[in-house]
Amino acid sequence: MSLQRYCKSALIGVAAACSISVTANAGEARYFKSVEGNWSGPGSIVAGKYKGTKFFCNFKGSSINRRTGMDISGTCRVGVFTQKMSAKVYRSGRSYRGQFLDGAKGKGLDIVSGRLSGKRLIVGINRKQLKGAMVANLKNNNRLNLTISVRVSGELIPVIGITLDRKNARARKTAFND
Repeated sequence: MSLQRYCKSALIGVAAACSISVTANAGEARYFKSVEGNWSGPGSIVAGKYKGTKFFCNFKGSSINRRTGMDISGTCRVGVFTQKMSAKVYRSGRSYRGQFLDGAKGKGLDIVSGRLSGKRLIVGINRKQLKGAMVANLKNNNRLNLTISVRVSGELIPVIGITLDRKNARARKTAFND
């Protein structure tokens, strides 16, 4: 799959970054709890044919089970075009599994691995020959930075960057305290 097609597929997977976890303990439960709610913010494509394309996303996150996973759904908008987004991420043994939209068997992406360290989640994403990674970094209780990268010639190249802020941030306190 080309870098340009990946950019389009990666937009499908943007929603998933809000949805991952820490370890199978109280820390994981806190992480899932912390990303529940409404998030919105801008993003841009930073590499490839569509470099410089700006978009805006709105998501709602909810726990499947605070210890095992999360669903997230919403939309991303580029100009007058809107794309529905959905993701499901869940613990599988010591790692994570899941899918964006309908997964790689459909038009989406699969989550095939993952690791959480503190407030930073890194997951492996795949679609056929395309391999990449997504990093969800919870900067504080109300800001989440997402980076989606694709492997090109053995190197991970950042393709999409997004900054999401919690809606009604003053009213929301989470289990993570800075």
